[in-house]
Amino acid sequence: MSTLKLVVTAIDDSVDGIRTLTLTHPDGAPLPSFTPGSHIVVECGGPGRPANAYSLTGGGITPSAYVISVLRCGDGVADRPSGSQWIHNELATGDTVVTRPPRSAFAPVLRARRHLLVAAGIGVTPMVSHLRSARLWGRDARLLYIHREGRGAYVDTVRTLTDHASIHTRRGEFIAELTTALAEQPFGTHLYICGPASFIDFVTAAAADLGWPPSRIHLEHFGAVALDPGEPFAVQIVSTGEEFTVDSGVSLLESLESHGYDVPNLCRRGVCGECRIPVTRGGITHRDLYLSEAEKQAGDSLMPCVSRGFGETLELTL
Repeated sequence: MSTLKLVVTAIDDSVDGIRTLTLTHPDGAPLPSFTPGSHIVVECGGPGRPANAYSLTGGGITPSAYVISVLRCGDGVADRPSGSQWIHNELATGDTVVTRPPRSAFAPVLRARRHLLVAAGIGVTPMVSHLRSARLWGRDARLLYIHREGRGAYVDTVRTLTDHASIHTRRGEFIAELTTALAEQPFGTHLYICGPASFIDFVTAAAADLGWPPSRIHLEHFGAVALDPGEPFAVQIVSTGEEFTVDSGVSLLESLESHGYDVPNLCRRGVCGECRIPVTRGGITHRDLYLSEAEKQAGDSLMPCVSRGFGETLELTL
């Protein structure tokens, strides 16, 4: 899998708890273009360190730099700080970082009549690139954003990109406007949601209660940090004929490793694509953020770090 080596050319810590990085090519060359809603996976340190996905907030057409914003969260474990801690505590201007090329599972649906963007906290980051694209191409995009007092990211930027942004710090006022907005959107509007898992669940449920079809609701999570443990499922390795059961609460990747299979992996959170393995038979519950919808529907591969099997025995080619 290809990687990019980028230089940190600027760091902005002006918003409490959020570090914004500007990353450029060492030679100043243009970087790969990307669609709105794209992220890059950053390898946060050396071997054994985490790899995290961060949304790109700049313009996507032959950009001269990638801009990401990282919320400080999680202390990690001894001798292995979390990715965000590494970025906040160890990364400095002039350092080099390794990233994967941009990838999007949260692109705008071009046929949509309107794009309703709903974000909380750092979840505003993919919405910034949506707004940039909407302004460039004349699309109808509207943003509802809630953040903690003093923790609003990209507030000034958003206001320069659209006249249709409603920004809140009070939950009651936000919910009242959200409910009205969900109920009054014209037919053909698509909804995009990003924020903490509980926030995504709340907005999704509110939309469903008002009759929004799943095909018009689009979600952006970062990492499988709050997945349910899942049901046990049976696995067979085609090359050896070995069969075993993956228990509830245990990932397929962990189970493969415990049975002596060496599967390349990096993030272990369903975002980088490193652990992708072929499937020859069996149902798959896809829970990753890497495969496209078409790839998931094909049912011939999965990310064992987060995805699971169901029904008949899952046959894997290793």
